[in-house]
Amino acid sequence: MSNKLIEKAADNVRILSAAMVEKAKSGHPGGAMGGADFVSVLYSEFLNYDPSDMSWANRDRFFLDPGHMSPMLYSILSLTGKYSMEDLANFRQWGSVTPGHPEVDVERGVENTSGPLGQGHTMAVGAAIVERFMVARFGEWMAHKTYAFISDGGIQEEISQGAGRIAGFLGLNNLVMFYDSNDIQLSTETDAVSREDTAKKYEAWGWNVLTIEGNNHNAIREALKAANTETEKPTLIIGKTIMGKGAVTETGESFERKVSTHGQPLGAAGASLAKTIANLDGNPENPFQIFPEVEDLFKKRNEELIASAAVKKAEQAEWAKANPELAQKLEKFYSQEAPEFDFSKIQQKAGAASRAASATVLAAFAAEVENMIVSSADLSNSDKTDGFLNKTTAFAKGDFTGAFLQAGVCELTMASIMNGMALHGGVIPVCGTFFVFSDYQKPAIRMAALMELPVKYVWTHDAFRVGEDGPTHQPVEQEAQIRLMEKLKNHKGENSTLVLRPADSEETTVAWKLALENTKTPTALILSRQNIPNLPGENRYADALKSEKGAYIVTGSEGTPDVILLASGSEVATLVAGAELLEKENIKCRIVSVPSEGLFRSQTAEYQNAVLPAGVKKFGLTAGLPVNLESLVGADGTVFGLDSFGFSAPYTVLDDKLGFNAQNVYNQVKKLLV
Repeated sequence: MSNKLIEKAADNVRILSAAMVEKAKSGHPGGAMGGADFVSVLYSEFLNYDPSDMSWANRDRFFLDPGHMSPMLYSILSLTGKYSMEDLANFRQWGSVTPGHPEVDVERGVENTSGPLGQGHTMAVGAAIVERFMVARFGEWMAHKTYAFISDGGIQEEISQGAGRIAGFLGLNNLVMFYDSNDIQLSTETDAVSREDTAKKYEAWGWNVLTIEGNNHNAIREALKAANTETEKPTLIIGKTIMGKGAVTETGESFERKVSTHGQPLGAAGASLAKTIANLDGNPENPFQIFPEVEDLFKKRNEELIASAAVKKAEQAEWAKANPELAQKLEKFYSQEAPEFDFSKIQQKAGAASRAASATVLAAFAAEVENMIVSSADLSNSDKTDGFLNKTTAFAKGDFTGAFLQAGVCELTMASIMNGMALHGGVIPVCGTFFVFSDYQKPAIRMAALMELPVKYVWTHDAFRVGEDGPTHQPVEQEAQIRLMEKLKNHKGENSTLVLRPADSEETTVAWKLALENTKTPTALILSRQNIPNLPGENRYADALKSEKGAYIVTGSEGTPDVILLASGSEVATLVAGAELLEKENIKCRIVSVPSEGLFRSQTAEYQNAVLPAGVKKFGLTAGLPVNLESLVGADGTVFGLDSFGFSAPYTVLDDKLGFNAQNVYNQVKKLLV
């Protein structure tokens, strides 16, 4: 490939990036201008995909970490024909397909929503793991590369440590990451905050590290060739690039390597857009153009890619003929449909902790749901994801025949890796940790909700009943925080997250049923550490199936009750015990289990009114903040919950000291009914 032609393409990316930001009057041009050379070489010579079939499962993926460098991504994708000049001119505007930070759009070549720094390349690690998972099951013909692009900010984010460690430990030789090392960040030069040796850090994690001049096309090309032949390690290419490459002032002086070009238009930063565009051989009067020779370059590249993909698809067709059962399995993996599973056959132990009930379901999944990958942050024997692990093996370097990721202590990294797995497609990602540590995961949970990824979260030790571990490990406000995601709508107008806190072992089975069937959004299962008595009923599983509507009547369905008692999780059993005391005084109680308010609010008004009729006194019990149930109780009653951190003591002592027992339910309801 002619370097002059690549230089022309890179300059085209620089021109378009600067023009987009200037027209929008906001954005980040400098980094995009510096990274233009790498993406121009990557897209014109190395990245394999099918321009006529962008969702082709065996395509190479490109994950952008610094979302603020979206102008670079949109510009290079416009050269490939996936964005129009009008799209670029509408950068950051209402209704445009070019938002300020990229949002996943596979048909246009955007593989991930990249917002908070550090998550984009961590998602790439997840995608690379899935590629190895697929190759282990279906053959080397499914092999493809995952490329990532990271900046100084992403390298500094703590999540990069977890991603670097895991990728190196697993020897993900299919992962190639370019580090755009321009020594500039938003408010300072990088030497104001860091003196670390990045190359040595990644080498210590087991990466193949190459340091090059990041705007030199020959150096980029040779580094990518070396990365593609690496067989043992992931590769980090440290490219020493020039921030704002090509930028000049009104008088024609260089305005490169300036902090100011990181986060504002060139004109506002002190450069001249018109002179910069002219310096790059563009037309200042009409910068939104693709050079004819560059357009021709990528037209030919598209033809080559389509032809190459056709050959690989023909190989797959031959494989499918020779392996019809495997081919059918592969098709199911990528169908985006929930796998068939008979939940009625699950035999739960009555009175078990819901984390143990979850383990029972996961053990059954391990035998039948062959595309499920489960992970835990060094807690598998406590969050009981070992129900799954005991039926499979953990991933290891060179061996991805199992289906469990031992992530180590890195909750945010693990959750972000799960997002990357879901983005790759073909698998069902599940990850577990203690509920209190969902705080660590929140940024990735939010991204999963925004991207509409069906990741499953297993959160155990759901309340102050963690006991002796004390307030650092006892969730109080966490349920209120995650239930806000039930109230937040995604861009399809649906609840962005399904949150389920089952009341006993049978409800836990149903919660997993809902989780497996939910292929549109993330699902959170909030599970108990301690044993919970099963709720009353002759056929408890059949009754528990009613929780598919988010809330249902457990007892007291006949007539109008004197009071409705409602809760989720283990507090429902406490209400049952309290109702026994109340009913001795002929107080008619209805008990309602509410594993998911968001799901309940999605039901018809008639159903909601039938379960929680207006005008009837209501008492809510929650081991979290009262706000968990206040909107359901409304003006008809009161909620008893916690308004402080927990305490270190045995959970049975805490139940009595904090008022989570039958007698206090009786006392609170009597006070309400006065």
